[in-house]
Amino acid sequence: MKRTLLLLLVLVAGGAWLIAGADGGLRREHVTSAGTPLDVVHPSGSGRHPGVVVAHGFSGSAKLMAPFGDTLAARGYVVVLLDFAGHGAETRPLPDETASTDTSTDALQAGLATAVAHLRSLPDVDPARIALAGHSMGAGAVTRYAAAHPDVTATVAISLPSSVVASAERPARLLTVVGGLEFPGFRETAETVAAQRDDRAVRVIPGVEHITVLYAPDTHRATADWLDQAFGSQSPDGAIPFPGRRPAGAALLGLAALLGLHPLAARLGERRITPSRPAPRLTITAVAAGAAVIGAITARLLPTTTLPLAIGGYVAAYATVTGALLWGYAAARTPAHRRHEDRPVVHRAGRYLLVPAYAAMAIAVPVHLGMTHALPVGDRGWLLPIIWAAFAVLACGTERATGGDPVAILATAAVVVAVLAGAAVSGLTHGFVILVLFPLIGLLLWQAFWSFLLHRFAAPVWAIALAGSLVVAWPLAVTLPLVA
Repeated sequence: MKRTLLLLLVLVAGGAWLIAGADGGLRREHVTSAGTPLDVVHPSGSGRHPGVVVAHGFSGSAKLMAPFGDTLAARGYVVVLLDFAGHGAETRPLPDETASTDTSTDALQAGLATAVAHLRSLPDVDPARIALAGHSMGAGAVTRYAAAHPDVTATVAISLPSSVVASAERPARLLTVVGGLEFPGFRETAETVAAQRDDRAVRVIPGVEHITVLYAPDTHRATADWLDQAFGSQSPDGAIPFPGRRPAGAALLGLAALLGLHPLAARLGERRITPSRPAPRLTITAVAAGAAVIGAITARLLPTTTLPLAIGGYVAAYATVTGALLWGYAAARTPAHRRHEDRPVVHRAGRYLLVPAYAAMAIAVPVHLGMTHALPVGDRGWLLPIIWAAFAVLACGTERATGGDPVAILATAAVVVAVLAGAAVSGLTHGFVILVLFPLIGLLLWQAFWSFLLHRFAAPVWAIALAGSLVVAWPLAVTLPLVA
């Protein structure tokens, strides 16, 4: 136990050190301008500096793009990072759930206009030297803004989703950046746009996909170098801070939370000593596949699709229907086929309320400190319980159907992800789902670990389901955009 506590302290201290030291002592402030939340990062040194507005992608936030604030401020730029409508700390909704209508385009452009105006108003900014950088949805937004505002000196578009925002006339001095592991369409768009003018360029970052491209040092170096070239400036050594400090710190804090679950579970329960009966894994996988397909089709027709959370209503319905069908399958099986029965002592059941509370801390703290905005603001306060309840049904159905068999749980999770991906490809839900499959897989693996450990100490199914589902539901509820 002492070794566990010591390791916990080391992980927490290491994670806190990585996150706290990521800004390198730069001056930061959080402001609201015309209702838009803005994070401002100031470089060291006196005088006026060129300024950069940094825009996030769909389901992102200003906090997600914070490493670009570190990089560019270290190079001498004043940086403004904004939360678009429906994202991060911005409680005003995005007009539609795909950010593809003219109304949504206008909302994104209005957010950028607010950020640029605030940047130009700062006393340490040269208002004549302004640049833009953005990722995915934000890349399209900054490219469109620069095309309409020739006074923008340079633009960097990372993972630009469409070429329609640029032409051979505008914008000038545009760098397109794309991950080497992204879908081919992103690379084709980047190369097509870059080839339209001689003052444009394309940079392919090897070994990264749509999300990890944000933390690749080559992405940050290419962005800073392009802006330095455009402004005719260069830092003395061209160095940049390591952009992975924040996610690395979040990973250490998350690992500490996982490690801390063991003594918590041991304190609450008793190690299970009853021999377990293997679950019928092939049968369960087949049942899960059928349930998931029915869930994917049915979810398109249910009223939850009207929830003001982009994609969230569909995903909630999908999880609920799939989980209910698995639960029904488990109820129809004979007790002899179940791996074990719940064996917690009745008077201890209330103690297990600590497990979901611990799960909330374990997911929200690392994500908010080291990744992206994770506080349920505005409508997210009532949407979070709905998404949580939906995934709790899925988790409980999975636990009942598999009897806690970790292999069967992993197989069921794989089926759920695969069918959801198929739903996105077939048009049953928004294709953006494909871009977040890797984070979703990571969350489901984390949930499976919680299930495995809590089962070892005979935790009740309801506690396992509530805790595991919250680990998945919280990030979805706080990052998917709020929509009108």
